[in-house]
Amino acid sequence: MKMKLKSLSFLLLIITVTSACRKDRPDLQEETPVLISATPAGSYTRTQLQTFATVAGFGNFSAAIQYDVDFFRIAYRTTYKGSEVQASGLLAIPKGTPKAPSLLSAQHGTMFLDADAPSNFPLTFSGFELFATAGFITAIPDYLGYGVSKDIVHPYYDAEHSASTVIDMLKAVKDYLEKENIQYSSRLFLAGYSEGGYVTMAAQQEIETNSSHNLTLSGVAAGAGGYDVTGMLSSIASRANYSEPSFLALLLQSYNTTYNWNHPLTQFFQEPYASRIPDLLNGARSREQINSQLSTATAQLFNPTFYAALSNSAGETVLKQAIAANSFPNWVPKTPTRLYHGTADEAVFFQTSQSTFNRFSAAGATNVQLISIPGGTHQSSIQPMMLDALIWIRSLDQ
Repeated sequence: MKMKLKSLSFLLLIITVTSACRKDRPDLQEETPVLISATPAGSYTRTQLQTFATVAGFGNFSAAIQYDVDFFRIAYRTTYKGSEVQASGLLAIPKGTPKAPSLLSAQHGTMFLDADAPSNFPLTFSGFELFATAGFITAIPDYLGYGVSKDIVHPYYDAEHSASTVIDMLKAVKDYLEKENIQYSSRLFLAGYSEGGYVTMAAQQEIETNSSHNLTLSGVAAGAGGYDVTGMLSSIASRANYSEPSFLALLLQSYNTTYNWNHPLTQFFQEPYASRIPDLLNGARSREQINSQLSTATAQLFNPTFYAALSNSAGETVLKQAIAANSFPNWVPKTPTRLYHGTADEAVFFQTSQSTFNRFSAAGATNVQLISIPGGTHQSSIQPMMLDALIWIRSLDQ
């Protein structure tokens, strides 16, 4: 779920006046620099960032806003389907911290508008930029399919590409900091919400299981991610209605493209929805606009044969195998980890965090916590998660 400014013109006026399925992948060659470029995106005072927070609905974050911040648009190398491509993101560096700040990678939620890519800051605002003004060097990847890579179909809920875009941006950021002689501590944190929660877990798994990245995590905070993709899709299929059909369109188009199935979308969706989806997902329409052009009734949205196969263990086996592979099987976190989720989440059900936590616990995880947000919806749980995660991360940043 994206978080953005509701009144850009109003905000810019104020600123003017008051002057952010793991697979073995062919890693980039070590001798090839990951960083391509770092372009200044503006310097903002804590007062200006307070205005960003207030206008974007993060007023409760006020007490955490302490530092002025320099912003940069980062372009870097990563891989997509085994080939080198460019990706982008936003880097935010706090100014005047009393000690070398730690590095934090923040992963945003599901987005549909090209304009909402974090690297478009300050024309868009994810909310995660606030970790920088709280004292962390903050990297916010756009993900593949946004920013400079917007011509790629976003690999939604694909663990391999989710992880690589985060990890390669972290490497690019470290390249930049070292090139500019900017001091930073050895501690590294991950945080994300909604799709960003999933992307955070994908990056954590890859970092913990692949020492060649030379990254060590200090703490991970993941909120409302659909980690159990199998359970999530099964739950949706069993319901008469689902409030976010745009998520389903993005998921199935993503898998269809990422795994080179290239099926006609009529294999998944009924008309007129199947024919609408490519245009709806072209980067020019918001989640609300897309939802309005699709049906929230699952029996009307899905192709009847496909819909029946979702509930049949022998049906759609290729899709189900791909989804299962992207649901973090056979892995248990080592890093201190907190899973946050609103108990009334209507978009990404609370059960996906509960089932993931239960599996981790049964496998012997000793440092994973499930933090429930009583009565929290998908939107209303964002700020409580961020505030609690910040306090917790600070306690580890010693």
